[in-house]
Amino acid sequence: MKKCLIVVDYQKDFVDGSLGFEASVKLDENIAAKIKQYHADNADVIFTLDTHESNYMDTQEGKNLPIPHCIRGTDGWTLYGKTAEEKLPSDIVMEKPTFPSYELGALLREKAYDAIELVGVVTDICVLSNAIIAKAALPEAKISVDASCTATMSEEMKQKTFDVMGSLQISVTNR
Repeated sequence: MKKCLIVVDYQKDFVDGSLGFEASVKLDENIAAKIKQYHADNADVIFTLDTHESNYMDTQEGKNLPIPHCIRGTDGWTLYGKTAEEKLPSDIVMEKPTFPSYELGALLREKAYDAIELVGVVTDICVLSNAIIAKAALPEAKISVDASCTATMSEEMKQKTFDVMGSLQISVTNR
C-alpha cells in the first residue's frame, strides 16, 4: 500500500506565534511521533507551509484576518518544535498562499497514493480544505485525519468539522 502523511501548517505562528493557541502546542509530540513512524515505514511525508508575502495586509485574507502570520522568511513561517526536528531533507515541502493547495492535489494524483493521512492545524480551515483537495485528487484512496493530531481554537468547531469530514467520506481516527 502506497501511503503518505500530510503535516498541515504546523508552523510557529500557528503554535506559539501571532495566531498560536494552547491546543496546538500540545500536538507537537504526537505529530513528531507520527512523522517518525511514517519515515520508519518508508512512506512519504509532505509538509504544507502557509506562506504569505510582506504585502499580506493588502490581500483578501489579510483584510479578513488582519493578523500578519507565516510571512516568508520569518521565524513564524518555520516548522515548530519536535515536528521540525523530525523533518528529513527527502520530505516534500509545499508552500501555499491560501488555505488549500491545488499543487498538493496534483502531487497526490501523480503519486497515486492508496492512503493519505492528515494532521496539523487549523482543523476547521487548512486541515479540512486540504483533506477535501486530497479526496478530490484521489477519490478511491482512503483519506483520514487523526483527531489527536489536529487542533483549532474551538473544541465545538473541531467536532463539527469532524462531522463534516465524515459526511465527505474522510475518516476521522482517534476522535
